[in-house]
Amino acid sequence: MTYRYLIALGSNRRHQRFGRPRDVLKAALERLEEKGAAIEAAGPIMLTDPIGPSLRRYANSAAVIETVLEPGALLALLKGIEREFGRRTGGQRWTSRVLDLDIVLWSGGTFAAPGLTIPHILFRERPFVLAPAARIAGGWRDPITGLSIRQLHSRLTRPGTIRR
Repeated sequence: MTYRYLIALGSNRRHQRFGRPRDVLKAALERLEEKGAAIEAAGPIMLTDPIGPSLRRYANSAAVIETVLEPGALLALLKGIEREFGRRTGGQRWTSRVLDLDIVLWSGGTFAAPGLTIPHILFRERPFVLAPAARIAGGWRDPITGLSIRQLHSRLTRPGTIRR
């Protein structure tokens, strides 16, 4: 059995081998494919302002992947790739990082286990996730709200919307 996932990608630090953050994201997608995930679609790479204490702009994107891995196993794979790219755990939240890979949605609907909740708890509030996701998976529905990614993005970015 295979599953489809929407993955959010982010980087705001150069990598000694891959270079600029946008190139880190491309390399991360290649690494996912090497590890057996089929990339169905990759969203555009957007440069966005950081959340929190980091001063560096982020390169953000999204991808739809297909894999035989269940959510916990995919999370372990993503965290392993982050470590391969030099990400260290612990420390201050929302600081600069070489690579951040998050599971946003999956074809199985909702999922909850220690350390992993699908849909991602904050994705509805993050234009840097919704904008690239809307380009590649705009019709995919949030199993909690029933709204499509395109609708969530529109609600978040329409004029007069107050962002947190």
